[in-house]
Amino acid sequence: MAIEELLGQLTLEEKCSLLSGSAFWYTQAVERLGIRKLMLTDGPHGLRKQVENADHLGLNKSVPATCFPPAAALAASWNEELIYKMGEALGIECRAENVDVLLGPGANIKRSPLCGRNFEYFSEDPYLASRLAKAHITGLQSKGVGASIKHFAANNQETRRLTVNAKVDERTLREIYLASFETAIKEGKPWTVMCAYNRLNGEFGSENKKVLNDILRDEWGYEGLVVTDWGATNDRVKGLEAGQDLEMPSSGGVNDRAVLEAVQEGKITEAQVDVSVRRLLELIAKADEKPPVEPFVPKTHHELAQKIASECIVLLKNEEQQLPLAKTEKIALIGEFAVKSRIQGGGSSHINPTFLDTLLEEMQKRGGDAVLYEKGFSVDAESLDEAELERAIAAAKAADKVVLCMGLPESYETEGLDRKHLNLPGAQLEMIRVLKQYNPNLIVVLNNGAPVVMPFEDDVKAIVEGYLLGQAGSGAMASILYGEVNPSGKLAETFPMRLEDTPAYLNFPGEGYQVEYREGVFVGYRHYDSKKIRPQFAFGEGLSYTTFSYDNIETDQESILDTDQLRVKVRVTNTGKRAGKETVQLYVHDCQNEIIRPEKELKGFVKLSLEPGETKTAEFVLNKRSFAYYDVEQKDFLVQSGQFEILVGASSRYIRLKKTVTVTSTAKIRKHFHANTTFGELYAYLPTRPIAEERMDYFKRESGIDFEMGENAEDFAFRVICDFPLKTLVTFTEGRYSRKQLAELLEQVNKIGEG
Repeated sequence: MAIEELLGQLTLEEKCSLLSGSAFWYTQAVERLGIRKLMLTDGPHGLRKQVENADHLGLNKSVPATCFPPAAALAASWNEELIYKMGEALGIECRAENVDVLLGPGANIKRSPLCGRNFEYFSEDPYLASRLAKAHITGLQSKGVGASIKHFAANNQETRRLTVNAKVDERTLREIYLASFETAIKEGKPWTVMCAYNRLNGEFGSENKKVLNDILRDEWGYEGLVVTDWGATNDRVKGLEAGQDLEMPSSGGVNDRAVLEAVQEGKITEAQVDVSVRRLLELIAKADEKPPVEPFVPKTHHELAQKIASECIVLLKNEEQQLPLAKTEKIALIGEFAVKSRIQGGGSSHINPTFLDTLLEEMQKRGGDAVLYEKGFSVDAESLDEAELERAIAAAKAADKVVLCMGLPESYETEGLDRKHLNLPGAQLEMIRVLKQYNPNLIVVLNNGAPVVMPFEDDVKAIVEGYLLGQAGSGAMASILYGEVNPSGKLAETFPMRLEDTPAYLNFPGEGYQVEYREGVFVGYRHYDSKKIRPQFAFGEGLSYTTFSYDNIETDQESILDTDQLRVKVRVTNTGKRAGKETVQLYVHDCQNEIIRPEKELKGFVKLSLEPGETKTAEFVLNKRSFAYYDVEQKDFLVQSGQFEILVGASSRYIRLKKTVTVTSTAKIRKHFHANTTFGELYAYLPTRPIAEERMDYFKRESGIDFEMGENAEDFAFRVICDFPLKTLVTFTEGRYSRKQLAELLEQVNKIGEG
């Protein structure tokens, strides 16, 4: 039956019922019309389908499913193709379990490394996050399973996440916190979008008309369904009016009746209800268009999970080429993480894995009896056990090298709680201080979902960031440590020297029910690079067992209009003796200073696979958004006409090549001038500059102010007068310039400003 025909046959009561769940994971059905229920269930990096005892905190058991690397690790791969393949695999597993919509990916920005759910999000950079989220979505949906990108929007902390009001200025919202969703939604076209719990500038996520309707639908053209996060409904009728289609889970009929009564009382119309019901029926129709898919083979997906995990591992330090290990070397493997690997974070994304490797097993497969394990410390211990320490010392003395398995316990990183600090448990730090006295060849392998501070950096020879790598992560890590795979991961977030250096340090997690995003657009590396703060490890940083050279940066044009595309090419050569992969990063620096902007912003990346001695070309295409900032007054992304530097490098701090191009704005900007407009503002707007120059000369002559200041008197006078408002033409000339003349001036320049 066609959708419009179904709408015509549904009663008002049935329509209202369809807009909420029938149970924890299911929508409602109308059996008499053949409308089936849909199953939505947790992801994002695996299938968390619960058959009974449903919950949204990962407490109760779910069906076995492949636990792929969570988003924090995935982002370090910078590999859209691999993430697409993971999405395909997730779709196959969902189809095997009759799941219609998988809740994910999470595209929220990592505003602070303290956020307890950062392991489930991609990056501090919106361009990277949105590109990777798109790959996840399109891979999943290619198998006939819907994605639900979340949590829309500005859900960047767990503290008071159900009620906190995130106060974000419009420019920051557009450039950072909405931008991380924008490409994924516009190009990935997720079947559903999940709203956030929190308030944004006073409005709950479930009833924020500006975000859910004006921006999402009217500006971005989104045509899918908006679903609440589980239990995020505040005022169901207001939410429906704002564009919130489906409430999950079931409210036991309470909110169905609220919508019904609102229609009956004339507060909303049945036509408004029909809009959301139609979107639900369209979602069911999409879910029923099931393309043929391969059967789910757990072993095959485990192997894929290991392949993906191997590209997520980031080599941060490798002094004296401690890595890769030789299979003949005696290795002391110390730390409980070696036998209790953390593969994921805590909460609603907690997957029941089909297989589970340990690092001890995987290293012994390669090194055999040359690998000796000692517990040394428990994953959450703050102090060392004397007997365990003595055994660890003995193992370190007998070994050629020591691999220390360190990281954060799950209690530190979980949905619902934020961290209070960036420290590793005390026993792990103490172990390094002790063991360096007995064996200088210390290699740290980290197992964590978000940045930690590393006061031990100078005390160890190598550091490997392993993040949370999913069920096959131990096999992936062993393949990196022994050189079977060349590390190619790069950080998708900054690791600070200390918590106090982080952008939101003074404003996270806020006070009471308010959190103010006072750092503005200066999030992550935008903050560190602009303020010249040295991080422990920079955004985009990551080493390899080979080396790469960059040369010959080319652009297809030297000067463009902002409506044009700019093509950039860079040659990259593998100058080492091993095959390897290099992620080439392109940043843009705005040379103008009228608008306060970050030092540089990521606008492109390409991951190249290179054999020894091989050269390939990384190619990028830049457009208007690559150069633009959000102009609040004009309500649009605009380019400042002038010069821009194209920066290409191996990280945000390691820029290898640069080239300057000129971009000219084609925007017709409407300017409004008033008595408090400054001479400088009138001068900065090119069409009114001649008028500004005339009035500034007049003011200099008639104001009675002595502007003669040394050799640079002209420059001094200009800079000072720029800050005077136009009304001083009257007040500083004792009326020689009349109020009528001021009114005529404003009328003249405003006509010009209207274009």
